Amino acid sequence: MKKVLVTGVAGFIANRVAQLLLADGVQVVGLDNMNDYYDPRLKEWRLSTLTDHPNFQFFNINIEDQKALKDLFDAHSFDVVFNLAARAGVRYSMENPHVYMSTNAQGSLNLLEEMRRTDVKKFVLASTSSLYAGLEMPFKEDLAVNTPISPYAASKKAAEVMAYTYNYLYGIDVSIVRYFTVFGPASRPDMAIFRFIEWIDRGEPIQLFGDGAQSRDFTYVDDIARGTILAGKHLDYQVINLGGGKNPIAVTRVINAIETGLGKHARLNIQSSNKADMKETWADITKAEALLGWKPEVDFQTGIERAIEWHTKNRNWLNSIRL
Repeated sequence: MKKVLVTGVAGFIANRVAQLLLADGVQVVGLDNMNDYYDPRLKEWRLSTLTDHPNFQFFNINIEDQKALKDLFDAHSFDVVFNLAARAGVRYSMENPHVYMSTNAQGSLNLLEEMRRTDVKKFVLASTSSLYAGLEMPFKEDLAVNTPISPYAASKKAAEVMAYTYNYLYGIDVSIVRYFTVFGPASRPDMAIFRFIEWIDRGEPIQLFGDGAQSRDFTYVDDIARGTILAGKHLDYQVINLGGGKNPIAVTRVINAIETGLGKHARLNIQSSNKADMKETWADITKAEALLGWKPEVDFQTGIERAIEWHTKNRNWLNSIRL
């Protein structure tokens, strides 16, 4: 890889992908529309970690804007497109499903069309473990993910299917990486661990959906970023899980770990669970190990400690972030 495109570069995962690529000497062109789905100060903070690097260029572009993408692809020759731009979050997708389809599905199509037109050969698409809802665990990539239970998951399924079509028709090499509950410093304020740290540190009650027994296969952001970059190799067409590896952790354990790290006790405001929420996720990562030589390196406890440390260092402005 000499020059790559990273979409959603001011986002939680894409920002770390860009940092690691730059550290490896790769030229990175980053796109982000800097929308206000959550407080833009978080995106600006992440972007500030990249902007002084000589091999980084940033463009405020929405991947739904076909004209802007055409101009960009005409001006640059990319070896790989890492499409991490997305509308994320299950609950908000139920409130505004149209924007999820326009960004996650149509935006992906726009990128694939520009790749076809300008003969860019490699596409890495960030997808989600939410597609496995209702299926047998541990989740394996060959399961038929045809029953998405949220507009978010449905929009990601649409993007996956379109990527397959462009692989079949035009020979674009495609890696689809399905992420399992990513966490770490500078994440999104609609994500559970970000909220739990903030609520406990601020002395506010945790808004807990369900009884806390639900569990997730948490994966540290640096591990996810490494796996995403490794998926930029030639694979023809592959779907690959990037997750903790059959290591689901209950929400109650997450809360306990944060209480210990902060030295504070949580207060709980228990609410009914959402119909679109999955009860448990559990990744089979055999394929990632075989194809990419990848497995997670940062354990849950270390990741929690790093997230808490980041919140503590940035307490002066995080206090005003809306959760």
